[in-house]
Amino acid sequence: MWVTSRRQAGPSGAAFLLAQLGAHAAERFAQRVKELGLTPPDVGLLRMIASQPGRSQRSIATDLGVVPSRVVALVDNLERKELVERRPSATDRRHHALHLTTAGEQVLMRMRSIATAHEDDLCAALSTDERSQLASLLQRIADQQGLVPHVHPGYRNLSTPR
Repeated sequence: MWVTSRRQAGPSGAAFLLAQLGAHAAERFAQRVKELGLTPPDVGLLRMIASQPGRSQRSIATDLGVVPSRVVALVDNLERKELVERRPSATDRRHHALHLTTAGEQVLMRMRSIATAHEDDLCAALSTDERSQLASLLQRIADQQGLVPHVHPGYRNLSTPR
C-alpha cells in the first residue's frame, strides 16, 4: 500500500494552513455556541455591546463594516431571546442605546468558558509560550492586512437572522 505524507498530499503554505484552520475553528466554535441557542455573530455582537454598553446600532454597523439594517436584524433576534435591550439614547433621540440584560450577561459569562475551552482544544499541541508567539505573529499579519481588531470578516456575508 502506498501512503503519501501529509506534506506531499496537498498545499501546505502558511496561507492555506491559516484558511484551513480558520474554517475548522469557525465550524467547531459554531457547534459549541449552538448549545446556547446562539450563532457566532450573536456572540460577537454580545461581546461588542458588553465592551461598550450604550452604543448605538449605527456605530456597531460602522465598526463591522455592514449596513445598519443587518445590525438591526441581529439585535432584533437577541432582543427576542431577552439577551439585549434597546434603551432611548440620552444624547440623541433618534438612536437606541444597546445594553445586555441580566440574562445576556449570564450567557456571556458562559461564553467565556466555552471560548477558553475552544482555544485550549485548538491549541493543545502548543506550549503556553508557543501559543503566545503564535498569537503575536497572527496579530502582526492581521495588522499588516488592515483587519479591524475583534471584528470577524464574516459579518459582511451575513444573511438576515430569522
